[in-house]
Formats: sequence, structure tokens, C-alpha cells
Amino acid sequence: METTTYKIYSSITQLPDYWDEVANENAFLQIPYLKVLEESAPKNMRCFYIGVFEKTELIGVALAQYLDLNKLESFGERDKCYKTFIRNFVFKNFASHALFLGNNMITGQNSYVFNKKIDLKTVGELLYECANEISLYLKKHDIKIHIVSFKDFYRDCALKLKESIFGKMYEFNTQPNMIFELLPQWKTNEDYVASFSKKYRDQYKRAHKKFDGIETRELSLDDIILHENRIYDLYYYVAKNAPFNTFFLAKNHFSSFKNHFGNRFILEGYFMNKELVGFHTLLLNGDTLETYFLGYDEQVQKEKMLYLNMLYNMTKFGIEHQFKKIIFGRTALEIKSSIGAKPVVMSGFIYHNNKWINRYFDKIFPRLEPALIWQERHPFK
Repeated sequence: METTTYKIYSSITQLPDYWDEVANENAFLQIPYLKVLEESAPKNMRCFYIGVFEKTELIGVALAQYLDLNKLESFGERDKCYKTFIRNFVFKNFASHALFLGNNMITGQNSYVFNKKIDLKTVGELLYECANEISLYLKKHDIKIHIVSFKDFYRDCALKLKESIFGKMYEFNTQPNMIFELLPQWKTNEDYVASFSKKYRDQYKRAHKKFDGIETRELSLDDIILHENRIYDLYYYVAKNAPFNTFFLAKNHFSSFKNHFGNRFILEGYFMNKELVGFHTLLLNGDTLETYFLGYDEQVQKEKMLYLNMLYNMTKFGIEHQFKKIIFGRTALEIKSSIGAKPVVMSGFIYHNNKWINRYFDKIFPRLEPALIWQERHPFK
């Protein structure tokens, strides 16, 4: 720690040289993505960028996000129950100013990356110090942080982090990250389908039969701008009907993403009778295919099994372009497992700045998180 220091930046114009060289392994920490956030972050979000130095050499980069939940019109409208009402009340009144060390918009270990070996105890101490400094900065601007969360660490990493200050925080596991490890022997989509058991091969055939009448087309930047309002409406419907949300994307988010990532960002449109009725997005992140946000017309989704067909299409893209794995993220766990994705537990760490609330966080937090009951599917022979 003696030779390791950090600096926090509030704008990407301040970032040091070689930032992208250090962030090379993760597109979600590279400047093109940070530009997307600066241009089209949710209206209730503010980003901070962290550079970690060994003496004067940049060796690590990280992301932090402040969210003001008071600015949200809805936390999500799918679950209408008393428990949800209580949860929303608590978040609004006792956790409305939240600081995340990591990226609250995506699933996966995307909070930091280093270009040289550094022990995780040191990483934990650095992230904690950065959280304190950002909290103090915001306090000077009359923003009192209620909760601080360090999100999405794989199990082995979480265990090591608990040897640092993280060991004194509440560790939580929400929905797992659904990850599909693609087999090297799958060279074509036909190879993938042939590996299904009869039940899931029949499911695949049934979904494709329902899909008749839908045209798919990758949209260019001009196309995305042309359909921007419709794309946002389709996204917003899905987002608003999720069980819980801490943000909603800006309307120009997808066009900004395409503008900065070009061919590395795919927005696939689904058309019926020449009308856009759905879309999915992908980010090409090294040998990993990252699924991003999607949207659909609910009536068409029911009639055409649109969501399941989107999952199949994303898998087909991953296989045909020889990606090693596809990150499908959280939510819709059962249907994602039916196409081959496996649940991977991810940990987060959290504390409340009110010492009395923090003292009983282990009892409070589980009551706010809806119970997760689902059945994992096993589609292969």
C-alpha cells in the first residue's frame, strides 16, 4: 500500500494516458463506454473514475456510480404486494442516496481491472478508501450517502476480499449471473441444436415455428437514431415491469453506444409487418459476448415467443462467431437455463452509514429482497 495510490476523476477529459491500455481486458471500463455513460447515463446517476498508481505508473482503473433514487418515478411495477410497498418505502426514505463501487447497470465483475498482479486485500482497502473520499466529496455538495455497495464479485474473489475491510460488511447474494460456456465442438447453430435432449429440441422447434412472420435485422447508427423513440418505448416497457429498478436509461443511450463502439455493439431489431416490435443488444468484449438491454412489445412477445427466440438468436451469434461464453445476466433465470446458461453466484458487500441501521443490516436486507424460487433446467443430452 505504501507505493500504491489512487486518484478520483469526475470527467473522462481528466483521465490519464494509457487508461485503455490498462482497461484492455474489459470494455465496460474503457473510454468508449465511459463516454457512453457521460453522454447518456440515467438522469439519476453520476459517475466517478478511479485511477490506481504504483508510484507514477497507472496500474489499475475502476468505476464508481452515485445514484439518487429520489429522482426515480418508479422502482418497478411488476410485483404489486405489501412487501414490495414496504421495500420501496424503505429505499426511498433510508437508502435514496446510494454509492456503488462498480457498475450498477450490468451484471458481472466489472468494478475494476489491473494490468499487473495485486493482492485482493489491497484492492479491498483501495476501494473502501475511494468510497470514503467520494462520499466526503458529495457531502460537501449537500449529498449525504446512505448506503455504499461494492457489487458483483465471483466467489473466489469475494472470499479473498473478506480478508480486507470487506469482512466487516454485510455480504449479499441476489439473483445469480446466468453464464453460458459455449462448447468448442459447436461450430454451427445446428451443432448446438443437435445437442439438445428431445424435450428441448421440441421447444426450439416450437419457438421457431411461432417466430414465423418476424424479420430480424441488425440496425446501423442511422437506423437506431431513426427508430430511437420506438426503441426506448420497447425498452421502457420491459424495464418498468421488472421487479425492481434503480435507474432508467436515457433515450439516446443506444445511439450513443453504437456511435462509440461501432461494430463491437450490435442492436438487432425484430420487425413484424415492417413495425419494430422488439430488439436485443450485444457487446463484443474480447472472447466474451455480453448481452445488454432489450425490449419488446408484450402482445407480440406472447404470440411469437419473442424473448425465447431472442435468447436463441444471441446464442447462435455467439457460436457462429466463436465466443467462449455469453453473459446473460440476472432475471428470467429459468428460461435462460432452458437454453443452456448456468447460474453463477456473485457476491456484493454493503454497509449503511447510519450505525444503528448498519448494525442490523443482516436482518433488514433479506426482508427487502424478494425470495427467489426457480427451477434450473438441463437442456442437453
